[in-house]
Amino acid sequence: MLNVKINQWLIGFTTVCLLCFFSTSKTFEYFPLTFFPSTFSHAQSAPLKPHPLPPSLAKWNDVDRQGDYFELIQTTPVGYLIWSQFPIAVYVEQPSGLQDNSAQGVRFQQWVNAVAKAIAEWNLYLPLQEINQPELADIVIVSSSIDRKIQLNPDTGLYDIPQAITAQTNYEFYVREEQQKVLAHKMTIKISPDLSPLATLAAARHELGHGLGIWGHSDRQSDALYFSQVRDTPTISVRDINTLKKIYQQPTKLGWKI
Repeated sequence: MLNVKINQWLIGFTTVCLLCFFSTSKTFEYFPLTFFPSTFSHAQSAPLKPHPLPPSLAKWNDVDRQGDYFELIQTTPVGYLIWSQFPIAVYVEQPSGLQDNSAQGVRFQQWVNAVAKAIAEWNLYLPLQEINQPELADIVIVSSSIDRKIQLNPDTGLYDIPQAITAQTNYEFYVREEQQKVLAHKMTIKISPDLSPLATLAAARHELGHGLGIWGHSDRQSDALYFSQVRDTPTISVRDINTLKKIYQQPTKLGWKI
């Protein structure tokens, strides 16, 4: 399920967060974005054009032509969610204040190991680097339970209780100060600490796909970005990488000077 929030940053630049829920549900919804004319005034002067393909994707070749699901990928008012500086800095939350041999400590370390494995898998296609400072990271991954929004249904008079959500990804835009201002974005991924190591790996693999730019879901269970969890956990597929490569060939305002 995809959901949308619009927030305001302290620096006065509008931040857009689009939440992607990876759950056991077999349905998902797209909610339309609403933007105000002044919201993206900072981005209006940024060019909308493609970046050069990173070498890892440039050399990717699907000789069997297995296709992609690019038509299911969402864009944004500033273009596709493309990274242009590499390696992409990733911060993974680490155990703090836990004894390594405690049950909670062991469980947390299993969570960290599963996330690290997902990072290593995606690193074959886009260069990623783990760092220890979340404030400097492009993608922040934390262990966190995801709140379910319970709402009263006016038609039935009963409360609608959504299914448990196991993972969530959101993005936000900001202006990065360099020699000149650059339009940039940051991803935050939350993954439940209550999953098994295998389920954590599947969730991290899926959400990292969103974090790297695949802002949408596949319609095939054999793809890591399939919209629902499945019994036989899929690895990163050829179609996933074909889709990722096509995304990185698209125009964006991200990464360009304002």
